[in-house]
Amino acid sequence: MSPELRRAVTLTALTLAGLLVGLTGQYLLHLPAVGWAGYVTAFLAGGIPAGREALHSLFVDRKLDVDLLMVLAALGAASIGQAADGAILLFLFSLSNTLQDWAMGRTSSAIQALMNLNPEGATVRRDGVEKWCELGEIRIGDLLVVRPGERVAADARVVRGQTSVDESPITGESVPVDKVPGAELASGTVNLNGSVEAEVIRLAGESTLARLVGLMEQAQTQKSRTESLTERWESPYAMIVLALVPAVYALLRFGFGLSVDDAWYRAMTFMVVASPCAVVISTPAVMLSAMAAAARAGVLFKSSAALDALAGVQTVAFDKTGTLTQARMTLTAVHAGDEGQALALAAGLEAHSEHPIAQAIVTAAGERSVTPLTVTDAQAIPGHGIEAHLPDGQVAWAGNVRLADRQGATLDATQQAALSDLGAHGSSSVIVGVGPRVTGVMGVADALRPDIRAALDALKASGVAHRVMLTGDREEVARSVAAEVGLSEFRAGLLPEDKLRLIGELPGPVAMVGDGVNDAPALARADLGVAVASGTDVAIESADVVLMQNDLGKLAGAVRLARDARRTVITNLAFAFGVILIVAPLAVAGKVPLPLGVLAHEGGTVFVVFMGLRLLRRRV
Repeated sequence: MSPELRRAVTLTALTLAGLLVGLTGQYLLHLPAVGWAGYVTAFLAGGIPAGREALHSLFVDRKLDVDLLMVLAALGAASIGQAADGAILLFLFSLSNTLQDWAMGRTSSAIQALMNLNPEGATVRRDGVEKWCELGEIRIGDLLVVRPGERVAADARVVRGQTSVDESPITGESVPVDKVPGAELASGTVNLNGSVEAEVIRLAGESTLARLVGLMEQAQTQKSRTESLTERWESPYAMIVLALVPAVYALLRFGFGLSVDDAWYRAMTFMVVASPCAVVISTPAVMLSAMAAAARAGVLFKSSAALDALAGVQTVAFDKTGTLTQARMTLTAVHAGDEGQALALAAGLEAHSEHPIAQAIVTAAGERSVTPLTVTDAQAIPGHGIEAHLPDGQVAWAGNVRLADRQGATLDATQQAALSDLGAHGSSSVIVGVGPRVTGVMGVADALRPDIRAALDALKASGVAHRVMLTGDREEVARSVAAEVGLSEFRAGLLPEDKLRLIGELPGPVAMVGDGVNDAPALARADLGVAVASGTDVAIESADVVLMQNDLGKLAGAVRLARDARRTVITNLAFAFGVILIVAPLAVAGKVPLPLGVLAHEGGTVFVVFMGLRLLRRRV
């Protein structure tokens, strides 16, 4: 519990204690001194904090707020001999403010929890010497020595050693992730077993963890349209209520001939009931609770405005590479009389190439426990493929149709059909052969993200009417991917400016999901930009929402949460305004006594706060 929240809880408890002592002294012990001692305590504990805030708003910010109305209403109640009602009002007002502080503190706690993930420093090997460095002393290019159980101090790339890393503090993914040389480590994650050395690629202040903290801080400062509108009208509304109080008193006293005490009593009751506490807190209590629930699941909203925008989205446009797919080439098909032998030959050849397609074949061979054939004198032929010699002196090769022609090789009907089928499905083709003989045809394509079709189906079920894929890839590739993931609409061969134009033409409001630099303009142009955490810094900065687990399955849950939050805001505002519109006239007519007015007003405030807090339990 933060010091501010602890102080608020203490003052609320003290206000309640004073109220109970006052009621006991007045009604049970019939000791006026005890009663007044309790009420004075309640007024001081409940009224001074609110009065201080009211005076600060009045003289520093130059605006009236509900705190002033509450203090004046409590003093007004005391002025007509209803000190108990004033104390009850201050207790309920203090309680509602404490609940508000607690709800808003949940996001602050999330920020502090993220900041606590940063270790104080790390062991660094610099110029061959190991030494302890504080975070601010770590430089790009330093070698971090990360031992089992230690947190990674800065974003780095493994150069030596293997281990498993707990990335759940950053991504929410509970399964440890294996790390080998070349893999990246995110700051704040925990090394579980083996010691590794990793080269720092970002300073601590620019790391993944630092970006998360920045996003969370930004989320607290930006507000939804409803929230901003409510805050904008708070001060004018308070002025109107304060102006109406003497008008109501004058009308009742001189227009209807009520006594001074009765007219003043009803005017005070009206001021209590008409105060917009519940209206003011209706939106932030909901938005911050929903954002905290989403953050717990790895969906970070940069503002409550983004959460509100997601609730109204009707079209979601997806980039293909790196968003629907993993941006990682994978062997998808092997057409050969002896698949194992063809894959062994291809892996032996491609082991000498750094091309992503070559690496996909080598990786597939390893996953299938196929031992690559030994070849010598490997030579890359630009624009064609690779050639090498087998132990018996024959020339083995792997590449495209041009390389097959160069070797004098001819594909038979079955192989030609396989080649055409792979092209129709958007796969890159690799022809493997020995001399003039073709031994196999293989397909390599960008691997889809796991469970991506289920994620898109869930998004449709959540109420998003249109889903479309936007890609710069070829028509055949786009058509194949769209069919695999269950999208009926796609646009292919797009440049960044084409994506930007299409965002404006799609049925709105539109959300754009992307990961690359070329997606940044579309992410910024869309009503809502959504980036995956594995994307570029530019994409993440341009987006309004970040999926920290790279899991598009969370998007459907986020849509449902956002729509539930919007419904809750509407319910809260309708309830809060309803109480004012119904009870305020009754208070003027003398049908609502001050205690009931206090209960209706502050009870409504507590109700809308709890309506917001219930979203903390939602699972995304």
